[in-house]
Amino acid sequence: MSGQVRSRLSRDDWTAAALRALATGGLAAVAIEPLAASLGATKGSGYWHFANRAALVSATLERWEHDNTAAVIAQLDSGAPPQDRLEDLFRRVLRYTHTHSVELALLASAADPMVAPALQRVTDRRLDYLAGLFDQLGFDAAAARHRAVLAYTSYLGHAQLARVAPGSVSSATDREAYLRSVLTALTRH
Repeated sequence: MSGQVRSRLSRDDWTAAALRALATGGLAAVAIEPLAASLGATKGSGYWHFANRAALVSATLERWEHDNTAAVIAQLDSGAPPQDRLEDLFRRVLRYTHTHSVELALLASAADPMVAPALQRVTDRRLDYLAGLFDQLGFDAAAARHRAVLAYTSYLGHAQLARVAPGSVSSATDREAYLRSVLTALTRH
């Protein structure tokens, strides 16, 4: 017996690995056997936490939804003025391009019956949050909703462009000017 004691993998370890696999290989890459190999674990370890692949995918989607929507909104809701929260949100999405891969992989699997409800919940929550910010900035309900959709589609377009033509998106040197342009366009009355 070796002197090393191997620690048990947690459910969190598995969903983190599943998110990495999703980012690089799409929904098909989220399966217990390949994840076990990537984690240096047995399939039994995966089945200890998840009854089957569907349970793994479901837990992975829940984690993505929490980490990339609920937790972000909670961090932004610090009592700062809505303009500052909107700016902070755009800074985050422009800076963290690694999360775009998961987002885009899920969008590519939008018709999947497990993915579709999660995408709908996330989209609704994000649009509602954005519309609330625009409402607080003085836009009527219809205009706030339109600007929320425009802001969200700007994010999705930026994510897609960063993936397929990374040289086309703002570099670190001109990111601030780009951010100012987007915010000015979105918040001008």
